[in-house]
Amino acid sequence: MKEIVIKSTKNGPNLLLIDGKVRFALCRCGHSANKPFCDGTHHKVNFQADEHEEVIKE
Repeated sequence: MKEIVIKSTKNGPNLLLIDGKVRFALCRCGHSANKPFCDGTHHKVNFQADEHEEVIKE
């Protein structure tokens, strides 16, 4: 059974983890030049957001 976790990091991107390994970092600040992927722009624009985690068992 695969475990899929979507983790919103504090002041950063959404991470998609499959079986404990980060597969993608997805932008949630809206400023990435490489959408939908995070390119680190959240640091430059001072993005602020809380962390959150959802676990899906497949």
